[in-house]
Amino acid sequence: MNAALRLVDLTVSYDRHPAVHHVSVEIPAAEMTAIVGPNGAGKSTLLKAMLGLAPRVEGRIECAARRIAYLPQQAEIDRSFPISVLDTVLLGRWSRFGGFGAANSGDIHDAQHAIEAVGLGGFERRPIDTLSVGQFQRVLFARLLLQDADLVLLDEPFAAIDSKTVADLMVVIRRWQAEKRTVVAVLHDLDQVRRDFPNSLLLARELVDAGPTSRVLSAENLLRARAMAEAWDEQADACDVPMRLSA
Repeated sequence: MNAALRLVDLTVSYDRHPAVHHVSVEIPAAEMTAIVGPNGAGKSTLLKAMLGLAPRVEGRIECAARRIAYLPQQAEIDRSFPISVLDTVLLGRWSRFGGFGAANSGDIHDAQHAIEAVGLGGFERRPIDTLSVGQFQRVLFARLLLQDADLVLLDEPFAAIDSKTVADLMVVIRRWQAEKRTVVAVLHDLDQVRRDFPNSLLLARELVDAGPTSRVLSAENLLRARAMAEAWDEQADACDVPMRLSA
């Protein structure tokens, strides 16, 4: 199985205190993988490390994707900026036309098609600050559609949204997988992970297990992850474990 991402002895630290500790794992290409674990396990930190957004990273990250799309948590997005649904979705093409360019008719057509694909046809001119949480998440998925990425990273994409929106957005995710794109999502609902995501990575600051979801989310592994998270000392000395990078 080809790997879309390979993490080799990855440690992500804040002030030399590891949030993610010596993780080595492969994320399979063209598959759907969930990152799960207890609260404070380092799931979002690991996702940001994959993007180069974490403050201090040691180890190695190997990425085979040409284009990466990222959906942050909604809490990290400022919705007070006066911008429409259409213009928000068009930001998915920012890398093509930049800050001083303009969207062409093809970009606008694609954006309108993406908005319809997530169930928001007719919302193009609505300001984003008038949308519900679920509607805004649909907008963000439409923006991802315009990025046309090989690798899609989603940080808690279903937090605080209704079940109908979850079901509709899962249709989009399954379409990505059918198109042989790699999807990696931080998720909390283990029932949904078991139902929808064939592969999982169980994290508790350190890697507990990774592979088929049916094995990774065993009762034994979940108990181990909880015990590891509860035993973690936030006041521990800085990480002095030597790196174990392969040649």
